[in-house]
Amino acid sequence: MRSELAFSADDLARTRFAVSPMWEVVASYQLLASPARHPLHQPWLDQVRPRVAAAGLDAGWLAALVPAQGYVPDFLTPLPDDPAPTLAAELAAIRATAPRDVRTDLDQYPTSNPRAQALRADPPGRLAQLADEVATYWDLALGPYWAKVRAVLDADVFRRARQVAERGTGHLFNSLHETLSWDNNTLQLVRRQCALTRDGIGAGLVLVPSAFVGRVLTWSRPPHPPQLLYPARGAATLWEHQPVRHHAAIAAVLGRSRALLLTELETPTSTTDLARRTGISAAGVSQHLTALRDAGIVSTHRAGRSVLYARTAVAESLLADTD
Repeated sequence: MRSELAFSADDLARTRFAVSPMWEVVASYQLLASPARHPLHQPWLDQVRPRVAAAGLDAGWLAALVPAQGYVPDFLTPLPDDPAPTLAAELAAIRATAPRDVRTDLDQYPTSNPRAQALRADPPGRLAQLADEVATYWDLALGPYWAKVRAVLDADVFRRARQVAERGTGHLFNSLHETLSWDNNTLQLVRRQCALTRDGIGAGLVLVPSAFVGRVLTWSRPPHPPQLLYPARGAATLWEHQPVRHHAAIAAVLGRSRALLLTELETPTSTTDLARRTGISAAGVSQHLTALRDAGIVSTHRAGRSVLYARTAVAESLLADTD
């Protein structure tokens, strides 16, 4: 199926980018729900699947509403008001979704889906439960990795914005994905599912990069402008091993033990695992991580009974700047 999204001068003037935590929640959960292997994201899947299963999130609200393929309700990915809304802001928007819009989206689900029917019967109460589950999923599956994911998404937006400045919007649209093409003031999409038109929707277009999708997804809810989710460039490097160069220079600033711990935090890790891998006592690891956390260099994320430590964007920048 081919659909066309016409652009006026006003539509082009209102086209913008946004980085959305909720789109990454939906896209990443679809990967987890798929029985197929995904070599690009397999390291992440291997780490996250056991945590999600242990928390019962493989059989909760997300499992009922986010299939591996197919329709996902629009209220799960509210229109980003800012270029980079927080997860808290998007969860607040989900909780505030009008019951009419919730029920309209749920018309796509069979009556045999008990959670969809419960949500239809009590949108405010059930949306609050759904939002709480999303927050738990974030802590387990995305929060510990967000510094890396966000860096990829921000880099993609920067690159695309530069394309617009240097070569124009038409070149941008032609480069987003093989299923998209720009011709005669119209963005053409080759799709398998629903069409996207200007009928009844708002002016402009919100372009949202994703580290977890391999295809284009669209969102349309009048009177808002449409959203278009596309694969971010650089996602293939997310889980690659990145050796830390000039380790001695970092150690001279942070200390040898703290530099070693940062190196070992290429993936989110618990205090116990860090102590085992580095030979530093558990008490020593905890002391160093507390200092790094207080300095904004690492972050903490609860995963069941364990606490995972992860590098923040500050740490990733520090390590990247050592090349």
